[in-house]
Amino acid sequence: MTTSTPVTPAARPSIPRGIWALGFVSMFMDVSSEMIHSLLPIYMVTVLGTSTLAVGIIEGIAEATASIVKVFSGALSDRLGKRKLLAVVGYGLGAFTKPVFPMAGGLEALVGARFVDRVGKGIRGAPRDALVADLAPPEVRGASYGLRQSLDTIGAFSGPLLAVALMWLFANDFQAVFWVAVIPAFLSVAILMAGVQEPAHPAGRRPARIPLRRRELAQLGHPYWMVVAVAAVFTLARFSEAFLLLRAQELGVPAFSIPLVLVLMGLAYSVSSYPAGVLSDRMDRTRLLGAGMVLLALADIALALASNLAVAAVGVVLWGLHMGFTQGVIAALVADASPKELRGTAFGVLNLVTGVALLLASVAAGGLWEAFGSAATFLVGAGLAVASLVVLGLARSARPGTSA
Repeated sequence: MTTSTPVTPAARPSIPRGIWALGFVSMFMDVSSEMIHSLLPIYMVTVLGTSTLAVGIIEGIAEATASIVKVFSGALSDRLGKRKLLAVVGYGLGAFTKPVFPMAGGLEALVGARFVDRVGKGIRGAPRDALVADLAPPEVRGASYGLRQSLDTIGAFSGPLLAVALMWLFANDFQAVFWVAVIPAFLSVAILMAGVQEPAHPAGRRPARIPLRRRELAQLGHPYWMVVAVAAVFTLARFSEAFLLLRAQELGVPAFSIPLVLVLMGLAYSVSSYPAGVLSDRMDRTRLLGAGMVLLALADIALALASNLAVAAVGVVLWGLHMGFTQGVIAALVADASPKELRGTAFGVLNLVTGVALLLASVAAGGLWEAFGSAATFLVGAGLAVASLVVLGLARSARPGTSA
């Protein structure tokens, strides 16, 4: 498993402008998406009369679609060598679906728009992450991923806040809020097209022929697969944030205030992502990943034992901090461990594996909740977080002395 080589401050280059642009691209698209998605389930149930079961099925299929598409888009970006083109297509699909939501006259149009939007997310995800690695000097790779993730998360918690404010301003007019959400989506695409320049490919670059063939996957190497294995076990401990909302409801938080749980988590996530990324460039990245696993275990324990909102809030903040300490670091480890010509494939496979693990974790968490209660769900999550820490230690000991 790879680790980072510390770099002295004097030798550390600055983060390229293209990375900043990609961060703002993510931020504005997330503002748009979360403005809609934070209201869409309520809109579907209260206005269109959709059942909650149908909402869950629609969301599950949409997210599964995104995870599957990421594998093929990442591989295609390696084959074509044009990551920005696929990112533009993906973000463009996301933008062009946004006007469908306020204009939709029934559930079928909303489901179609949601599906195409997730296809767009799948198309852009792996090529964008690989493009960050292509643009960022290795000395600031962790900081670059942390910055992009931080800006992305600012959008993720700003969207619901803006939606709440606009619902108050427009007197609960869903369509009016959905129309406002169209603006940041198209702004995101404009920034991507004008502000990101894909770097030239080095002479002698070997394009991946069919990146998802066994021969190509084998070239990703043992260190990469060790990162994927650790990320998969860790993701099993990270079930859906929906269970944070259910825990808040169980503790008596009013329904209209429950979205603030995600705002609190997102704020902690955003504030910690960039500093964690910078720190990962100055120390062994795996140590920082281990710290994130400890934070997740502490968050689960706090949420399991919480008898009041103050303790639960601590658990939510710790959950957000664990995301900040791990998500950008895992991306940097993948970039460190994978060949440049296969980075898109590497991120696509990672997204597929962790997406399946998250689905399994969430289903298991729901079963535990139904059978044994919320405390059991979070305590088992804490145990899995500790297990992922053990797997990380084994991965480190299996590759002594390696460096990025």
